[in-house]
Amino acid sequence: MKLHLLAAALIAAGIAFTAPAYSQSTSKASQAAKPRSATNANDQVRITRVTPEYWRVTFHNPPFNIYGPNTTPQLNKAVTAIEADPQVKVVVFDSDVPNFFLTHYDFVPPLTDTTSLPPGPTGLPQLPDMLVRISKAPVVSIALIRGRASGVGSELALASDMRFASREKAMLSQFEIGAGFVPGGGPMARLPRLMGRGRALEVLLTGSDIGGELAERYGYVNRALPDAELDAFVDAMARRISGFDKQTIADIKGLVNLNSLPPMTRSAPSGRPFWVR
Repeated sequence: MKLHLLAAALIAAGIAFTAPAYSQSTSKASQAAKPRSATNANDQVRITRVTPEYWRVTFHNPPFNIYGPNTTPQLNKAVTAIEADPQVKVVVFDSDVPNFFLTHYDFVPPLTDTTSLPPGPTGLPQLPDMLVRISKAPVVSIALIRGRASGVGSELALASDMRFASREKAMLSQFEIGAGFVPGGGPMARLPRLMGRGRALEVLLTGSDIGGELAERYGYVNRALPDAELDAFVDAMARRISGFDKQTIADIKGLVNLNSLPPMTRSAPSGRPFWVR
């Protein structure tokens, strides 16, 4: 996966963190500093049940909302709860970290921390597995994007049923080309369906940041709203949808899925170059 090049790039950009780890033994000399993951916290994914029918899943891993192998079981717990709850109809994914929705994968931990995770219920690696399940769950998923949504953050937004972004503060990207690897969350299958082949290749092959206004024009998001209006708009939409019949919501989403989602067999190969290197 060219991890040494990627780690160097992330550290140079000031995004990855390291911290010294010293031996506890007084009989040994202090050891050299070792990398410490930025995703060790146990409360990075927080569920708020606004009503029994309307939930919020909030990403909380300051200061940059980096996603890592320790985030995976926490997100999986949230996705499993969404799938299992008989009442929930709408879930909004958001962030309480200023300027960051959700960012790239944390490559500081050993690669085996990721590759040793068992496949999810779909048979895919756990991250793409959860993204497929979000798309297929009989629950409406809405991404409220304020700040940077890069890598995993972009992929989670793409897996959601709808995306609404801050016109001034949203920034989406698939940065992986610059680090020399293929995205692992299936954007090669999803982006062309939203914005067409040429624009999808522009996003994927340049790794450039796409602001809220351009994201709306390209179809990356449903709408880009003035930042001051974003929360109220998404909340009103979520409450409106949550007032409708759950079975009808599930039936409509299921029929739309048949005509819009990439087959899971296409999502798996798209993630392979990332997960097996």
